[in-house]
Amino acid sequence: MASDDAVISTNDDASQCKRYAVEKGYWTDPYISLLTGRPSNIHTPEINRGYYARVKGIRLLVEQFLRMTQCECQIVNLGAGFDTTFWILKDQNLAPKSFVEVDFPTVTAKKCHFIKSRKSLLQKVANEDGDIKIDKYDLHGSNYHLVGANLRNINELDAKLKLCGVDRNLPTLFLAECVLIYMEVNHSATLLQWITDNFMSTFFINYEQVHMSDKFGQIMIDNLKSRQCSLPGVMACISVQSQTERFLNTGWPYADVLEMNHVYECLPRADIHRIENLEFLDERELLDQLLAHYCIGYAYKDPNSIGFHKINFSP
Repeated sequence: MASDDAVISTNDDASQCKRYAVEKGYWTDPYISLLTGRPSNIHTPEINRGYYARVKGIRLLVEQFLRMTQCECQIVNLGAGFDTTFWILKDQNLAPKSFVEVDFPTVTAKKCHFIKSRKSLLQKVANEDGDIKIDKYDLHGSNYHLVGANLRNINELDAKLKLCGVDRNLPTLFLAECVLIYMEVNHSATLLQWITDNFMSTFFINYEQVHMSDKFGQIMIDNLKSRQCSLPGVMACISVQSQTERFLNTGWPYADVLEMNHVYECLPRADIHRIENLEFLDERELLDQLLAHYCIGYAYKDPNSIGFHKINFSP
């Protein structure tokens, strides 16, 4: 099992990487600086472009889901960390009926504090009369909920989602960014099976490592081990096939997985041209290697024929 403290530290790293890329102009996010400190390290153009593809790729799928359901849906962000998606969607008038974020209680406690102490975050989660329920680890607003739970404990997760008023008959999108790999494969499989068993119409977006058995993948594993951060779920990240099968073997009728180099090529060309002019990239090879070792997988169950098969990365 990965050290929970080490896993929690990856949230801090990812948040600082995102803020660094935002400050470089890769995308706009007025909220990231309210949730994470100024980056202490300089990040290479390869890292910045990788985060750009990650954020834009996930957002592309999320927005398709919201428009398809006309926002009559729910989003559950698993291992959400200091993610700002809710506030971005709120500004775009694309917020779902309910947006739930789940993470370790130590992470949600920090986020609760940040939200409570920053007006521009708080005013978008409060009820119309300004009410908000908040304790040390959990926060409940109008259509935003932040709860502390261990994703390896399905009973705890189930109880917390019930407290958020999650409707299992409403179309529900689950998000996970570099989350499942930090869980034993049997724990992540239990989680995925629980979702398909309990939610009527559901869509899952998973951003994670792939091709972890080759030399580059081993270097990534060794780098994390040097920080006392193991990857107990790495066997599901060996290939595109293993990433796909993790869904098909846990009750999802359809699943697809795309390496991030393919996702990158599917993003709007004008914006790609813009971000590629932000910083000089000495060699494309390292970026290609990096993108080839991450992927976005998505799976869905659509018994009511909402049209989830139309959600994709077609340019």
